[in-house]
Amino acid sequence: MSGAAASGRVLPDCPEPAATTTTALRRSVRDSALAIVLLSAAIGGVIGLAVALLHEGVLLVQQIAFGVPEGRRLGSVTIDPMRTLLVPVLGGLLVGVVAMLLRRWHNRDIVDAVEANALYGGKMSMIDSLRLTLTTALSNGCGASVGMEAAYTQAGAGLASTIGQRLHLRRSDLRTLVGCGAAAAIAAAYHTPLAGAFYAFELVLGGYTLANLAPVGAAAVAAVALSGLLSDMETPLAIGRPVAVAGWDYVLCGAVGFLAGWLSILAMQAVTLAERAFRLLAVPRWLGPAVGGLGVGGLALAVPAVQGSGPGAVPPELAGGAALLAITLGAKILASALSLGSGFRGGLFSASLFLGGLFGGLLGALLDGVLPGLGIDRGLLLLVGMGAVAAGVVGAPVTMVLLVLETTQDLWAASGVLIGVVVSTIVVREAFGYSFATWRFHLRGVPIRGAYDIGWLAELTALRLMRSDAKTVLQSQSVEALRRLYPLGSAKLVFAVDDQGRYAGLIDMAVVHDPTLDDEAAETTAADLARHAGHALLPGDDARTVLQRFCEAEVEALPVLAAPGDRRIVGYVTESFALRRYSQALEKQRSADLGEQGLWGRG
Repeated sequence: MSGAAASGRVLPDCPEPAATTTTALRRSVRDSALAIVLLSAAIGGVIGLAVALLHEGVLLVQQIAFGVPEGRRLGSVTIDPMRTLLVPVLGGLLVGVVAMLLRRWHNRDIVDAVEANALYGGKMSMIDSLRLTLTTALSNGCGASVGMEAAYTQAGAGLASTIGQRLHLRRSDLRTLVGCGAAAAIAAAYHTPLAGAFYAFELVLGGYTLANLAPVGAAAVAAVALSGLLSDMETPLAIGRPVAVAGWDYVLCGAVGFLAGWLSILAMQAVTLAERAFRLLAVPRWLGPAVGGLGVGGLALAVPAVQGSGPGAVPPELAGGAALLAITLGAKILASALSLGSGFRGGLFSASLFLGGLFGGLLGALLDGVLPGLGIDRGLLLLVGMGAVAAGVVGAPVTMVLLVLETTQDLWAASGVLIGVVVSTIVVREAFGYSFATWRFHLRGVPIRGAYDIGWLAELTALRLMRSDAKTVLQSQSVEALRRLYPLGSAKLVFAVDDQGRYAGLIDMAVVHDPTLDDEAAETTAADLARHAGHALLPGDDARTVLQRFCEAEVEALPVLAAPGDRRIVGYVTESFALRRYSQALEKQRSADLGEQGLWGRG
């Protein structure tokens, strides 16, 4: 007993060490579904404030750089021609130089939320996320025809992932938290909590489950509530009145969706063509944005609406003439392709909404000219065009329907948009097969088609499945020697190797001990009995590849070779063990998807 205790004095409470406190916090979050929801709401609120600040900051940069009057948006007013041309060029030069310096400092590919959740269990780098956010904000600020949504979602998902990694969250919880970050970003950007939540479900999480409903919803609502304190963001689909939808109008909505699907494919392919053109011209990477900025500025001299992410649905001055709408539509597609193809950073979310608005307005103007007595509400075509083109490009159909519903508060309009969105999505899926995000993954060689978690499969490799105690024999050994080395019952399969230790085939020991070989046991060699020399595994083969190789070889075990050009045996995998581990991983993934681990499997 210490002297203080013996004297009856009460010692003051000493705080626990920081490491112990942090560990306790980690455990409380890991073991409580409610804690995940509260954490998601807190993160969503912070992201909402950050999105509002980014939004206001970019608008301020545009006002200073272009001289945009207060209360107006870039692209909705005619500005000084010299600024229109020079600001994108100088801004593009700044973007190129900053991007080059950032690559030299931190030279690796930036993993976005979709890729992180599909391949890496939700793990993202905050530094990389800030790199993308900075270059996207600069791109948008200097008038490039890109949207800020990529920066919003990258920053939000990166922040959520960083916090989740610090708390050592489970894989499923970390993926959910990344979805919360993306949901909060989109919800704050458009003041639409439902659209933000379903953006996360459709694009970042790959599906909706009971386990992720509460965290994602809490993050989206908190983001909208707090972002409204700093910014009154415009709603791009608000046309100020309800639209009229009659029975046959739904057929027209489907036709608009069909055409919008092809326009979506055209917009995505235009970006790829622009990238190829810049590569063929051998434009230095750091100079590309300046060259692209020159093209965008030149287009903006004739069509001011091409600069920025789009000044809303369809500006009032463009609401009438079909020719002007068609010119603006073509110019906007070209400006977006030049911006992204030259190296500006950003996305096509808001740009696709603007393109869709122009397209719907164009169709309405054409119908009024050809069939003036048809009585179609042009506002309906405008909304269907926006939703359908955006759904085709972004790949989030339900998100677009909810975006219309929340911004217009018009249920009938949303029902018409639903028809167009469904048709557009089917056209893009069947004719092209990709959204803009997954198309970019395809061009980079990333083997994913969405945010569905396949990272666990990539981690379950032959190297992790194999045993290292492979039994090997020289192919020159006789059957008689093999019998002495491995008596009956001591081994089922052994692997034959040559004098350099290279794999030469499988030997079934039941065949070695076959009595019919007794007379030839001294002359018959292991090479005579070896089979399946062409069937083997490599350490990096995933579980599906391993099981496919077993189906092809129809054997119980396969060797694992050191490398494609090195046939030395480093271990072996049995089919029964590979099947058991694969089934266990599938069951674990199913439990996480159903929320059994997230809600009831804690503790």
